[in-house]
Amino acid sequence: MILDFMRNDHRMCDHLYAEAENMLLIKESEKALTLFEKFSITTLHHFDMEEKELFITFEKRTGMMGGPTQMMRYEHQQLRSLIESMRLALRENRTDDFFGIGESFMIMLQQHNMKEEQMLYPMIDRALGSDARLMVQTLQEMVP
Repeated sequence: MILDFMRNDHRMCDHLYAEAENMLLIKESEKALTLFEKFSITTLHHFDMEEKELFITFEKRTGMMGGPTQMMRYEHQQLRSLIESMRLALRENRTDDFFGIGESFMIMLQQHNMKEEQMLYPMIDRALGSDARLMVQTLQEMVP
């Protein structure tokens, strides 16, 4: 339940990023910036859903305060920094820098998402049990 919902959110973020890159490749800078801003808002909202609801509930339920959730928060900080660097490069028309930073970002993001989808989300689903449905509802109600 959590796995499906969050994996779908990952895919939506990935799609927005790919669209922004595609616009930049065809020299549609304004459209690229607009799509990148949508991607940024969506991705940061995803991190907020995890950090403000999902991880906290998981930690309370299991008593696991460090470990996987702590590592994911650390990676979120790194990813936020890269998003900001890409935003700046895009606004300053430094396309090569944007793509260079973006390459590092996507490698890190894909590894991050894989850890969540293969390990953490299934752990959260098990820990929440029948409460997973309520958690998805809570996450859906969070406003970006």
